[in-house]
Amino acid sequence: MLRNRKVIVTGAASGIGKEIVKKCLHEGASVIACDINEHYLRDLKQLMDDCNVLYTYQLDVSNYKEVSDFFVYVETEHPDVDSLVNNAGIYLAKNLLEYQEAEIDKVMDINIKGFIYFSQMFGKSLLENKRKGVIVNMSSVSAMEGSSDAIYGLSKAAILGLTKSSSMNFSPYIRVNAVAPTMVNTPMMDTIPDWRKEEYLNHQLIDTPIMPEDVADTVTFLLSDKSKHYTGATFDINNGAYLR
Repeated sequence: MLRNRKVIVTGAASGIGKEIVKKCLHEGASVIACDINEHYLRDLKQLMDDCNVLYTYQLDVSNYKEVSDFFVYVETEHPDVDSLVNNAGIYLAKNLLEYQEAEIDKVMDINIKGFIYFSQMFGKSLLENKRKGVIVNMSSVSAMEGSSDAIYGLSKAAILGLTKSSSMNFSPYIRVNAVAPTMVNTPMMDTIPDWRKEEYLNHQLIDTPIMPEDVADTVTFLLSDKSKHYTGATFDINNGAYLR
């Protein structure tokens, strides 16, 4: 499904990002896996048996210069890149009243600025040469239904706005869509308050737990030509908990 494609994935070394990398490779793509954690990147490379179509790059997505340097590397070493998955993000599991200034800045920098930097530089790279491409942005059900962590919910709502605007800015060459999962079976689930988890679960029409690989399936669909008529859209993964 992704044969001859080259995909950048941020936040690639663990959780949903790791499953996206594995799924993209399984579908025939080459992948440039970006993460701030160099140790996890090494583990990922070893897990994939030193796959020769998996490249790793350590950087902080919220650092503009590091992202700029990364795209110089991409243009030099991987000029055929055509896909981007903006996945890197953090969740501090705090009530709004508990947040300190530095924590607010950290969430905004990673969850919003990181997406902006990568989208901007990826977009420039492709549009200058009128090349076709795809961006998939990782949002959350919290963007639409609210979050017990207001700053996280705000950041994920911003990604939906970025997705819609980017789809207009980058048309007709780059398709841009968002994925908005509800609770996914990752360690992050352990930090969500029990009352909020119960609310989600009580609304679900399907009782099958959502796994990281299920989210990866939707991402790879959006990266593929099977989704060629979708742009500016948000794909819910919530077991029917919220009907729109």
